Amino acid sequence: MAPTKRKGGHASLQGKKPVNTTKVKRTKATQNPGRIRNKMKRSEMYGKYLLEKKALKRQTRIQRDKEAEALGEDAPKRSTPRTLDNTRESEATAVKPEDEEILADEAEDEFAPYFSDEIRPKILLTTRPCPSAELFHFISDLMRFFPQLYYYPRKSYSVKEICTFGSNRKFTHLMVLSEKSKVCNGMIISHLRPSTAANGLAGPTAFFKVSNVIPSTDVPNNGAATNHVPELNLHGFT
Repeated sequence: MAPTKRKGGHASLQGKKPVNTTKVKRTKATQNPGRIRNKMKRSEMYGKYLLEKKALKRQTRIQRDKEAEALGEDAPKRSTPRTLDNTRESEATAVKPEDEEILADEAEDEFAPYFSDEIRPKILLTTRPCPSAELFHFISDLMRFFPQLYYYPRKSYSVKEICTFGSNRKFTHLMVLSEKSKVCNGMIISHLRPSTAANGLAGPTAFFKVSNVIPSTDVPNNGAATNHVPELNLHGFT
């Protein structure tokens, strides 16, 4: 007697492909993966989302180039990308370059000879008392970066004595490095007045916080610095 087939039962027992009966929506890579609670799955879906977005952008660019090539001279001009410069709103308080009052103030400024290259800065560099050996790696990088920068040990001299010493030797600026736990964490830059004015006392003075210092020796594939004078680009500042 041949065995009879049982009706019903699991789909895999009947040789059929299992069907998702839980009615759980499958998350597409194009949707926002931020709603996925599982961190690994969310990271995987976000990676797929970025790849699909990049592929779609590339496909759109190729299609646009093909249409422009087919139209020839009748192709529409490409739109100018939006940047901070061309979208910045003009302000009434912005200083105009041809303002005579501003030009007169800049000419009378005490730092005007530095900007007109009449005086080349000469920097005296020192540290806090008893610096660590790790700080000298940062000092060597500064000496390669800034022209006319000279290091003098701090020893037991006070800042006032160092200012007088630097003014008598025609130094224009004083730079003092501080550190904590053998790591540089601060930099003081002070302008030195001539020795005939105010007994060589410094001013004005600025303090800069230093963090995440990476010596040039730790930079992979680093090269030796050239003798070119570095330039500061202030393009776009208002």
